[in-house]
Amino acid sequence: MSIFWQLTRSFLLPIMKCKNHHQTEKLYTNESGVAIPSKMERNIIKGQTCLKYTSVHILKKEDTLKSVYPEFLPDPTPQWRNKLREKLERQDMLARRAVMPIPEFYVGGFMKCSMNPTNPYGKSNYFGVCDRGGGSLKKGYFLWKMSENGVEILYEMYCPLITSIETLRLEKRMDEELLYLRDSLPEYSTFPLDMDPEPLQEGATVPINQLKVKLKPRPWHSRWERFNLQGVQDLELPTKFIERAKTFEKPWEKYDLMKDYRETISEEEQRDIFLEVSSSYPQMEAARRRIKRTRT
Repeated sequence: MSIFWQLTRSFLLPIMKCKNHHQTEKLYTNESGVAIPSKMERNIIKGQTCLKYTSVHILKKEDTLKSVYPEFLPDPTPQWRNKLREKLERQDMLARRAVMPIPEFYVGGFMKCSMNPTNPYGKSNYFGVCDRGGGSLKKGYFLWKMSENGVEILYEMYCPLITSIETLRLEKRMDEELLYLRDSLPEYSTFPLDMDPEPLQEGATVPINQLKVKLKPRPWHSRWERFNLQGVQDLELPTKFIERAKTFEKPWEKYDLMKDYRETISEEEQRDIFLEVSSSYPQMEAARRRIKRTRT
């Protein structure tokens, strides 16, 4: 009986200690925002037994990384996934950011891009409104501007030919893509050539532009009545177009859990990715703040 009690006590005592540590110990972070392993976690690393323990998290910094640096998340399409390639791409992206600071921007913001092309005409500058973005190392953004005719240029954000990227107006729009600007009236895509940067105070939330654009009469580049667009005025279409657009609606997709799973990166994988990137987070944030101070 005594031998059984000793074996039971030797097995249960570490578990009870780990449980108490899990309830009482605080989680401290280093300068990069990465949690420092607690005493309980260090004991686990040394080989002690515990059934439940706290994993390493990125506190508060993770939300900032998700919102400001979403390109570090890979494309969730299963047939395009390759973890080795994604890891090498993230290293290349961090190395590029160490050479050229990239400001914070969103779809709908006004941006200026300077590029040193291979042609003999030298450096070129172009600015416009960002109407669409991409992801991963090939993350690009389309700048749309109306000058005589509409001009839309794709810039790959991490292209080595780009010398500088500047955000003239930091704001968001109500839609994730602004491709309908191709069919909007010219005044919604016309900007002054001498537009000055409009700085945003440090710590202020990014404003959402509630502007609703007016589209030109049909024909359009796409059937915009079939999209749930928030930034477009009433399309003023005949009833038959509206009724036909309703047949293409898929209201059940917002309840499709498998569709959401296939189109997103899991929280566990996101945590691992941002834990890998977090070591360079202070340098990226310092560069981003330095760009803001330069604009002011």
